[in-house]
Amino acid sequence: MSADIDDTDRRILDALLDNGRASASELAETAEIATATATKRLQRLEESDVIDGYQPEIDYGAFGYEVTAVFRLDVEGAGLGDVVADLRDTGHMIGVYEVTGSDDVVAIGKFESTEAMNAQIKDLLTHPEVRSARTSIALDTVCEYDPVPVAPADVE
Repeated sequence: MSADIDDTDRRILDALLDNGRASASELAETAEIATATATKRLQRLEESDVIDGYQPEIDYGAFGYEVTAVFRLDVEGAGLGDVVADLRDTGHMIGVYEVTGSDDVVAIGKFESTEAMNAQIKDLLTHPEVRSARTSIALDTVCEYDPVPVAPADVE
C-alpha cells in the first residue's frame, strides 16, 4: 500500500466500507475534515487504485442460492493456473484462493441446490490436474463480506 495513505484516508476508507453509498459530506463528517478535502482525497484514492471499484452486497438466498460450499483442492503443480481459471469461470464461485498447506486451492461457491453443488464436485474431480477434492457445506452463515477496518484501532 502506498506510503501516501494517512489516518485521514483510512477513516474515509472505513466510512466507505461501512456505507459504500456515503456522500462526500458524510465521509467528511466521519473523517472530521472538510467536504472538499474528502472529495479530493476520495478522487486520489480512486485514481491510485486504492479504491478499485464499488459493488453491492447481494443476498444470494433471495435468488435461490441456498447452498454455500467450501472446496479444498490438491492440484498438480503445473495445472494450478488452469484449475483456478476454470473455477473462476464456473459462475458459482464467490472466492477462489491459491493457498499454502496441504491444499493448493480453496474456493467458496454458491449453489441453488445440493444437486447443483454435486455436479460442480463431479466436474472438479474429473479435472485432470485435480488430485483430490474435499467439500464442506456451510450450515449457517455467521458473517460474510464483513469489511476489515483499515484505520488504526485507536483512531475514531
